[in-house]
Amino acid sequence: MDHAADAFRTDLMTITRFVLNEQSKYPESRGDFSILLSHIVLGCKFVCAAVNKAGLAKLIGLAGETNVQAKEQKKLDVLSNEVFVKALVSSGRTCILVSEEDEEAIIVEPSKRGKYCVVFDPLDGSSNIDCGVSIGTIFGIYVIKDGGEARLEDVLQPGKNMLAAGYCMYGSSCMFVLSTGSGVNGFTLDPSLGEFILTHPDIKIPKKGKIYSVNEGNAKNWDGPTAKYVEKCKFPEDGSPAKSLRYVGSMVADVHRTLLYGGVFLYPADKKSPNGKLRVLYEVFPMSFLMEQAGGQSFTGKERKIHERSPIFLGSYDDVEEIKDLYAAEEKA
Repeated sequence: MDHAADAFRTDLMTITRFVLNEQSKYPESRGDFSILLSHIVLGCKFVCAAVNKAGLAKLIGLAGETNVQAKEQKKLDVLSNEVFVKALVSSGRTCILVSEEDEEAIIVEPSKRGKYCVVFDPLDGSSNIDCGVSIGTIFGIYVIKDGGEARLEDVLQPGKNMLAAGYCMYGSSCMFVLSTGSGVNGFTLDPSLGEFILTHPDIKIPKKGKIYSVNEGNAKNWDGPTAKYVEKCKFPEDGSPAKSLRYVGSMVADVHRTLLYGGVFLYPADKKSPNGKLRVLYEVFPMSFLMEQAGGQSFTGKERKIHERSPIFLGSYDDVEEIKDLYAAEEKA
């Protein structure tokens, strides 16, 4: 790749242009979905700017409250939540919002109501804010059922009913990864233009990877299949090289690396958290949707309440297949 030439390209595929191109494939479209996405993108730009100057603007540290997950809220958590709620409501295209930071679902007032339900974690990995590690926003979009009144049941749908999902990672660069149900595309924020540019078209995860990502500090509490799989990663029985362990502790960063390089990300249930720890609606389902759209797979085996937790195994198709086989074998035994 000629990076010098790329720096002066004039034919840039921005995220706005990309979404409008996709919209043109559906002549009956009124542009509501495009407007909603543009408000999500604006929220991500705002949060990216706040993350970049967090230390200078005294936005790091605790806000003095806990959220619905009983986690102490950081100042940036609170700010990010406000930004996304206001951006989504003002789009005029949403009817129900579910955020990690709010105990109850937000029902949008009738005058600003649309047909989309948005579930989101405004700032995932926020415990890493103070030490400058990559953090991110995760979101999923559903369409209201039957076009009727907005009800809580409209967001309690299976992940496969999702219309779109994505995340924005705030790290060494700001990257927005999106799937609208036909593949996965990655956009990188060009600070000089203030625009997300398509840099990773049609992302495909390798069928098998060389990396596994899990918090090994919880190993003593794992169930049999998880312990066996991690043991196989470290000491393969077929003579193949051992997998490398990489674990950031921020789901967006760990999943992003898994998506690009292959391998598997595990956050299993254990004795300490028998139902798993990650939230189904706005962490597990959107990331699983992206992984499957990129040719990988994931499995959880969970139903939904708005703040329900779940174990998750996602990544390269063959790697996740191995884990499923181990669980199937234990069930038979």
